[in-house]
Amino acid sequence: MASAEPGLSAWLAAGFHGEMHYMAAHGLKRARPAELVPGTVSVITARMDYLPGATPAPPGQWQALEFSRLQRPGEGIVSVYARGRDYHKVMRARLQKLAGLIGAQVGPFGHRAFTDSAPVLEAELAARSGQGWRGKHTLVLSREAGSMFFLGEIFVDIALPPSAPVSAHCGSCQACIDICPTRAIVAPGRLDARRCISYLTIEHAGPIPLALRPLIGNRIYGCDDCQLACPWNKFAQRSSLPDFDERSGLSGQQLVTLFAWSEEEFLRLTEGSPIRRIGHARWLRNIAVAMGNALRAKVADGAAIRASLKSRAEHPSALVREHVAWALEP
Repeated sequence: MASAEPGLSAWLAAGFHGEMHYMAAHGLKRARPAELVPGTVSVITARMDYLPGATPAPPGQWQALEFSRLQRPGEGIVSVYARGRDYHKVMRARLQKLAGLIGAQVGPFGHRAFTDSAPVLEAELAARSGQGWRGKHTLVLSREAGSMFFLGEIFVDIALPPSAPVSAHCGSCQACIDICPTRAIVAPGRLDARRCISYLTIEHAGPIPLALRPLIGNRIYGCDDCQLACPWNKFAQRSSLPDFDERSGLSGQQLVTLFAWSEEEFLRLTEGSPIRRIGHARWLRNIAVAMGNALRAKVADGAAIRASLKSRAEHPSALVREHVAWALEP
């Protein structure tokens, strides 16, 4: 993993991590598994597909369905992965089960499971272990499964035979770079998180930069565009787990309906969902931006959207008030 250190250092030095201070706080420990978990000799990587079981099967159909949501600006778009149960809980439980099965075969051993929950270079580990290659959007791509999957790891104190990495198969394609609404992929394999809609709507706690608000469209939690445009996702696998089936209300829902959720309703309706962790104020911030974009697109229900926004004009959160005021600007 030492060869990953220069790239990580350069990415942090450029400030591309934005407000994800935890990325810098752990420094190069991310590239040194044995420093993160003393005694680590090997890392087992795992992939868990998350496309809902009901996703249309013909290649290209589900991507077209997702892209069509952008043509309905009065509808909120939640990233595909976040429409079901929080993947952290699902993946961690399955990794622990796997560790138990290994222990039953080899006896007691030191181990620790991770899934997007610690300073781990997950994509780099996955690529080095042969799960796939790093696409130009920085995500791991598999010839058998595209990129619509979660990654997890088990750090172990057992010496295991290494699996070979696979070669990259992006070729001259740069569909992910071309499709990015905010031009966050500044070069092949180089992402400026500060411009990424997923970062802005999930990780970023403050006001969304003015210049980027119109580019967010009606994406209220995450963005899938770079994955939807990737030709390899014609091989994306449907999940066999009901955990990732779409929850009612998180797909195809009108912005006015979502904006009307009280904090109590937000907490209740997102219980067990990854959305819950951004909190109600950021949820309203994101929807206010989408509603402002809908008004600028002159949607038919503009009067209802405007009335809904005005109902939050005096919200206790300055963050919400600022984005509501922007949305209501002529």
